[in-house]
Amino acid sequence: MLLKPTTDKLNCNTRVHVLDEKSSAKNKKERLFLENEINENKKQWAFSKNEDGITILVKQKDMTDEMFRIVGHDIYHFLKDKTNDVLFSGPSSCLLPILEGAILSSYLFDRFLTDKPSAKVKLNYAYCPAEIDPLKRQELMNMANAVFWARNMVNLPVSHLTAVDFSKEISELLSPLGVKVDVLEKSKIEALKMGGLLAVNKGSIDPPTFTIAEYKPKGHTNKKPIVLVGKGVVYDTGGLSLKPTPGSMDAMKSDMAGAAAVVAALGLAAKQKIKLHIIALIPATDNRPGMNAYTPGDVITMYNGTTVEVLNTDAEGRMILADALSYSEKYSPELVIDAATLTGSAVRAIGTHAAIVMGNADDKVFSKLEKAGVQMHERVVRFPFWNEYKEDMKSKIADLKNIGGPNGGMISAGKFLETFVKSPYIHMDVAGPTWLDVRENYKGVDGTGYGVRLLYQFLKTY
Repeated sequence: MLLKPTTDKLNCNTRVHVLDEKSSAKNKKERLFLENEINENKKQWAFSKNEDGITILVKQKDMTDEMFRIVGHDIYHFLKDKTNDVLFSGPSSCLLPILEGAILSSYLFDRFLTDKPSAKVKLNYAYCPAEIDPLKRQELMNMANAVFWARNMVNLPVSHLTAVDFSKEISELLSPLGVKVDVLEKSKIEALKMGGLLAVNKGSIDPPTFTIAEYKPKGHTNKKPIVLVGKGVVYDTGGLSLKPTPGSMDAMKSDMAGAAAVVAALGLAAKQKIKLHIIALIPATDNRPGMNAYTPGDVITMYNGTTVEVLNTDAEGRMILADALSYSEKYSPELVIDAATLTGSAVRAIGTHAAIVMGNADDKVFSKLEKAGVQMHERVVRFPFWNEYKEDMKSKIADLKNIGGPNGGMISAGKFLETFVKSPYIHMDVAGPTWLDVRENYKGVDGTGYGVRLLYQFLKTY
């Protein structure tokens, strides 16, 4: 479900006036009642109904933007069974993150439901009051739509999102925004000798794709482009190194969440007319054990000529990313960032509350990424990137092997990828926060869209 702005005159049947500690309620009794509700019950917000609609008092002291977003989530679910149209008003200091949380909470994946639930609260510009700058309002709506697009892609099963389907979805999203999109089909991928992508695809009857999206606005401020690379494994069985099920295979339609985040962030940057030259590279395939599937023991020659001994076909993400990272060098990029649901070890290390990042880019660039993560509450944790971890990836019969030892797997995977890119590089292992088995406030359940807001904020402030 994507949001569409309305041009109709708003005839809202509910008006919600948000108060902060400096705002005045319509009467003192109402204000006192709300304050007592918050203080006595240790709440972050309280409401009262009056003839003009609903008044909500939101606690201000010691509150962060993320707390306001969660308040927005709570308010949305409070309102959704009570009203059809809402007009918010109130101080912009807290209203914008409250609206952000409310709008992101409204996401609904109902594509395959025959009886589609109707949205209880109409989310359009009725949620964006005049108190907020029109440009901020528009940015909020665009951001929500970008997150929703990424969630939709992650939530689509492979029966409806093959690599070819995914490339079409990318083109349909980006082309109208002035982004040049080229989709390389299997014959072109073969001509380029992208051995990693082709190897992973050997078990599938569906062909791979390699999508190149370039946003190059007039007056861009960077002399060399920023290249974003996204892992686009539309479904991962593990190949011949089959994943166990039920359990680890059930949610593997989400193995392209890194690609979805990269594409959505690029689309949002283009929509917001950010003055940066940005290129996204998306290698896409499914990973199955059929046909002439690649096997443990195979030696694969990659796009850049490196030979890789395959010891586990479930370490497929790094195989397709390696080709894309090597391909990025043709652009002489200023910075390369990849986003990938790469390792289970990343989830075991820090859970679902952040992504793991590592690389050889300048500390100032990492600092900007970390700051963006804090601002959007899509946090990142930087891990060491010492060369000792590369030792785990050395093979006796090839240049590299595709898995390391039992420990520090998320880092040795990153060191494997580093060998395929010469430019300043950041690797993001987003395996944890891109998928949630249990609903978590405005992030929802299943695909979260993690990384879209993070990468956009990073690019916006780069």
